[in-house]
Amino acid sequence: MRKFTSGDIRNFAVVGHGAVGKTILCEAMLACVGEINRMGSIEAQNTISDYHHDEHERQISIHSSLLHLEWMDKKFNIIDTPGYLDFIGEAISSLAVVDMAVVLLHAVNGVEVGSEQVWSYATKNNIPKVLVINGLDREHSKFDEIVQQTKDHFGKNVFPMQLPVNAGPGFNQIVDVLRSELITYQRDGSGKYSESELPEEWQSRVEELHQELIEYVAESDDTLLEKFFDQGNLSEEEMRSGIHHAIQNQSFIPLFCTSATVNVGVTRLMEFISKYGSSPVDRGTVVAKESNSDEEVSVALDGKEPVVYVFKTISEAHVGDLSFFRVYSGSVYAGMDILNTSRGKSERFGQMFLLNGKNRLSVNNLNAGDIGAVVKLKDTHTGNTLSSQKFRVVMDGVALPKSNIHMGIIPKAKGDEEKLAVGLSTLHEEDPTFVYQVDPELHQTVISGQGELHLQVSVQRLQRRFHLAVNTFKPRIPFRETIRGKGESKYRHKKQSGGAGQFAEVWMRIEPKARGEGVEFISSLVGQNVDRGFVLSVEKGVQAACVDGILAGYRVVDLKVEFYDGKQHTVDSKDIAFQIAGKGAFKEAFNSAQPCLLEPIMDIEIRIPENFMGDVMGDVSSRRGKIMGMDSEGSFQVIKAQIPQSELYHYSTTIRSLTGGRGIHSESFSHYEYLPQELQKRFIAESQSDNDEY
Repeated sequence: MRKFTSGDIRNFAVVGHGAVGKTILCEAMLACVGEINRMGSIEAQNTISDYHHDEHERQISIHSSLLHLEWMDKKFNIIDTPGYLDFIGEAISSLAVVDMAVVLLHAVNGVEVGSEQVWSYATKNNIPKVLVINGLDREHSKFDEIVQQTKDHFGKNVFPMQLPVNAGPGFNQIVDVLRSELITYQRDGSGKYSESELPEEWQSRVEELHQELIEYVAESDDTLLEKFFDQGNLSEEEMRSGIHHAIQNQSFIPLFCTSATVNVGVTRLMEFISKYGSSPVDRGTVVAKESNSDEEVSVALDGKEPVVYVFKTISEAHVGDLSFFRVYSGSVYAGMDILNTSRGKSERFGQMFLLNGKNRLSVNNLNAGDIGAVVKLKDTHTGNTLSSQKFRVVMDGVALPKSNIHMGIIPKAKGDEEKLAVGLSTLHEEDPTFVYQVDPELHQTVISGQGELHLQVSVQRLQRRFHLAVNTFKPRIPFRETIRGKGESKYRHKKQSGGAGQFAEVWMRIEPKARGEGVEFISSLVGQNVDRGFVLSVEKGVQAACVDGILAGYRVVDLKVEFYDGKQHTVDSKDIAFQIAGKGAFKEAFNSAQPCLLEPIMDIEIRIPENFMGDVMGDVSSRRGKIMGMDSEGSFQVIKAQIPQSELYHYSTTIRSLTGGRGIHSESFSHYEYLPQELQKRFIAESQSDNDEY
């Protein structure tokens, strides 16, 4: 493969809502350049991008796939991303390392939830966007209506570079606004086309649009604007130089027409990306931090020292362990030594590849701006930066959404715990939005993801790849136990059953403390009834009872324990006797002091379109939630609320259902509150049932 300069590379992600045709568009691009002889299909399970077992099974993209091709003396690095919100982390990670986003829209459904989400992330990353209305060979496609939708959602500067002539079944003709000509495509999947003069009925509309395009281009550049005012027009050459600049600063957002399944419109889209699309040069320098300080430094494309960012890791039986990376400065080559500045570990770059799905092309080196994969590095993880010893910098990791849907998981077979731990760690390495937590207090492992489908796919991958049979369950809530009143007890422990006996008597008082103050143990012994050496034994017994719980097996918090008197035996009193007596005295005192449960309360932030406010706020109230405030964020409303954790099981599914998939939420722990008395019996019974299982 020939070498390309940074200015001749086009890194872009194909993003959009689920089922808009992203994978087939990528397939069509590969067919246009002859990388594949024949286009595959989702139904036939033979596309280049979707090669994983779970993608074939569900007929959707689940993982982002790296593709490359050469077109018009340019190198395209394409990332095909999933569209379903459960796998949004893949799209976000991809958008962080490309120079442009190609946002696909469904020719019938128009702007959908996923379209808004990826648009928002591309905007946050400050990368240019190109819109594509795909599937214009479908019945009921509505080009003009969708163009208006895009203007309403994404700004008035959305501009159709093309117009479909015969949208619907048989679609094969497009009007090119920039060149003012008619393009007729062959419908054989080759992407070939012929050009002809514009039919008369299209001329006035195209003339208007062409003039509008000139104005957009002129506005993007002061010099061109001056010429436009002086001459009232721009030459074709001036237009060409101005379009690239206009796309970079998003003075206008170009919109294209395609039908990827029959490869209509794709060739012209590729030509546009090749001529006017963003290159690494347009992104210029990126900001990083020195590895040994927080001082910001610029990473220049033409820097001599290598800087590499790892944005994805895969571990597949038929592909092997690979780290996907982008080179931000310098060059990397197989066999070079490099420093993982995120972890302070030395690494040696192994064999490097350019990928087309699971197909690999070995390369010796990659230069600044390029994207590739390397055989997995031993101490490098997704989000890590690698650089030279001389230029130690760390790039910011990608901010991924929190995983707010949770499920408990346990291996069916005893002894498979280690296999489960390895499997969960591998899945998290490949997909950082899949998170797991081992909770020793509640004896459970909890997995978290972006949605129910995300968790289902992750569990199936765990079972298939690691041959691990698992059960899933609703996770237990980390309640706490405490008291509302004062209590006391006088507890005697006496054991005489042959051999050395045990004797201890502990007198104890307890009272509540403020929330968050923990358990305070004090001794106020006077006189000689109890040896002071047994105070620590009594405290151990109390602490053991606090860890084990008394009401329902949850940790005891926020109370004061006073060991104020007791009795001992000169022979039979010993450490273990006073531990047992201390535990027994504490339990008795606790049960006499109005014992109760505390429940965790979560801070919730719900982002929804305004017309769903009533339904969502009603649902919050039905969950014993409190509305804490509201804000506006563009066309969305943000509700801030506090809801008990016990009421949030699969809440993200409910929010999607209430808002037609357009609502999202985040949650974080806030504080503990008294559980209402009427609910206490139910949760205690549930907890005792769970404890019996463990």
